[in-house]
Amino acid sequence: MKVILYIAITPNGFIAKNNDDTSWISQQEWNSYSQIVQRAGNLVVGHRTYDILTKQPEFSELKDVQLIVVSDKNFLTLSSNHIVVHSPKEALKSLDNFSEIIVAGGGLLNSAFLGENLVDEIYLDIEPIVFGEGIPIFRDKSFERKLKLLGTKQITDQEIQIHYQVLK
Repeated sequence: MKVILYIAITPNGFIAKNNDDTSWISQQEWNSYSQIVQRAGNLVVGHRTYDILTKQPEFSELKDVQLIVVSDKNFLTLSSNHIVVHSPKEALKSLDNFSEIIVAGGGLLNSAFLGENLVDEIYLDIEPIVFGEGIPIFRDKSFERKLKLLGTKQITDQEIQIHYQVLK
């Protein structure tokens, strides 16, 4: 099983504004993200990201995807194929029948997966915007991982994707 961290990000390291605003993410980036999630058939997110993601009109594209929410709390999800678990390892265990697992934030979840050395590859879709305050890609965990560049791809004339392998 390969675990892939897939994130839209600003050049200065933010995945959302402080008010959870992600409206700066382009439709082309969403299409790239949606394709990789649909191909994998699953998605792992944190509780806050789940709340943001499920309010997006495009979320309907992911209705058939097995969605795992990592949260400290139990709560009612919007669909029977959305499951709440309490740790990154529990998320992986619940998806052990998939060959690829897509992890897509937020900052605490990204840090938890990397801190436990569970990520094999990272895709960063870099959007052409910077803002001074926001939610960083990694939060509240001390870790260090070396990366190997696997490739780059131009998403639009203003956006690029960087693909890394996490060296273990």
